[in-house]
Amino acid sequence: MKYILSLIITVVITASFFAQQSSSLVSNFSLNIKNPYVLPAYELIKKNKPTVYYSFLSSEMPYDVFDGGATRFNGRKNWTLNKKEIRIGFSATQFLGDLGGKDQIGTDYRLKDLDWPSTSVAINLGYRYRFHSIFATTTSLYAGMLKGDDALTKETYRSARNLSFRAPIIDISQRIDFMIYKKEKVGKRYNVRGLHGFKNRNEQVFVFAGIGIVGFISQAKYQGKWVNLRPLSTEGQGLAGGIKKHLPVTVNVPIGMGFRVGISREWRIGVEATYVKTFSDYIDDVHGSYYDKGLLQAQKGATAAALSDRSGNNQWFATGQQRGDIQKDSYYYISVILTKNVTYRNYTKTYKHYKLQKGKYKF
Repeated sequence: MKYILSLIITVVITASFFAQQSSSLVSNFSLNIKNPYVLPAYELIKKNKPTVYYSFLSSEMPYDVFDGGATRFNGRKNWTLNKKEIRIGFSATQFLGDLGGKDQIGTDYRLKDLDWPSTSVAINLGYRYRFHSIFATTTSLYAGMLKGDDALTKETYRSARNLSFRAPIIDISQRIDFMIYKKEKVGKRYNVRGLHGFKNRNEQVFVFAGIGIVGFISQAKYQGKWVNLRPLSTEGQGLAGGIKKHLPVTVNVPIGMGFRVGISREWRIGVEATYVKTFSDYIDDVHGSYYDKGLLQAQKGATAAALSDRSGNNQWFATGQQRGDIQKDSYYYISVILTKNVTYRNYTKTYKHYKLQKGKYKF
């Protein structure tokens, strides 16, 4: 009897100890509905199997991450975790203007006039701000090269004209993105054994349009050196009997579409195709008609006269004959874009209340 009584007392003391520890654990990690900043972690026993819950920092209403697959965390407000993004990209460029092009009469705006040997490159930096579930605005800066060469086409007139150019460009634009498809879900934060089906997802298909400005320096190669063409007035720009001097900058309108996929919680990779319509016909320094070479040489020098007409004195290209057309130039980018989500949320009150280490949590 003495031993039985001793055993009962021992069991009661042990149970009381574990009850106090459990109470302390629950008080430290209880779900506080009144505090919209913290969702603590806790364990539940359900059907004799542990179900693991996670703690998240969120400015939204509390979310149960594991709600039979229908998660409130991955709901309509999940886009707010992807508001701010920085972008870096590498692009292939193609010019659609007077020079170069397919083996046909050229156009300055149709993709069928692509000249693959004249493909060049550009790099870009950007910032994207998501202000709605399906809308975002993107600021982009491109630095690259455009080029074209009549010698690369078999079309009779352009090949005989024999003009060529390159133009370093700086292109700044602001656009609106419209997401026609998106799938965004936040997966498990930690690598927990036995937890399946909760992977990060960030997939978007979108179209966009905007407005920008591009600066360019038209150049041609002469005697082994690249020469700036605008100061030479190759079509008599600004000279007696010539046309008005053009500006080395123009407004443009970028339109296009793209898609991207998530490769981690913060990083995404995608492809964008951008067609850029400009309001200048001088990116390639070709627009109107041939200016008198004698007058041009007298006023601008022998280099200007030589670069204005490289046909070898072909009668097709005499003074007053057509040198270019009046269609505005355009170009396009095919870009691979790497994006990082930099949406930060600072929970100063939460840190003080729960004595957390200071810093920023990001999603």
